[in-house]
Amino acid sequence: QVQLVESGGDSVQAGGSLRLSCAGSAITYKICYMAWFRQAPGKDREWVSIIRTRTGSTYYADSVKGRFTISQDNAKKILYLQMNSLKPEDTAMYYCSAQDCAQSDYNYWGQGTQVTVSS
Repeated sequence: QVQLVESGGDSVQAGGSLRLSCAGSAITYKICYMAWFRQAPGKDREWVSIIRTRTGSTYYADSVKGRFTISQDNAKKILYLQMNSLKPEDTAMYYCSAQDCAQSDYNYWGQGTQVTVSS
C-alpha cells in the first residue's frame, strides 16, 4: 500500500517562499508520475506540477511556472515542491499524488498540507 504524507505548509506573506515535502513509499519503479495538486476553497482541484519519475521531466501549470520547482529524492523517497514569490492566489490545500505506471490517472493521494499567503 502506497502512503503519502505531505508537510511544509504554513502561513506566509506574499513574496515569501515555502518548501513542501511529500514522504512515502510511492517513489518506486511502479510509479511513473508524481505530482502536486492544490485546491482552494470553493474551487476545483487543479494540478500544479508533475514529474516523470523515471526521466525526471517536469511540467508546470502556467500559473506557477518560473516560481515553483518540483524535484524528487529517490534515495529518501521524498517529493518536493519549492515555492518562491508566493502570491495570495497560491493559497490552497496542497496535495501530493502518485500514479502507477499501469494506471491512467493518479491513484494515490496524501492528506494535504495548507498553504496560506497573505498580502
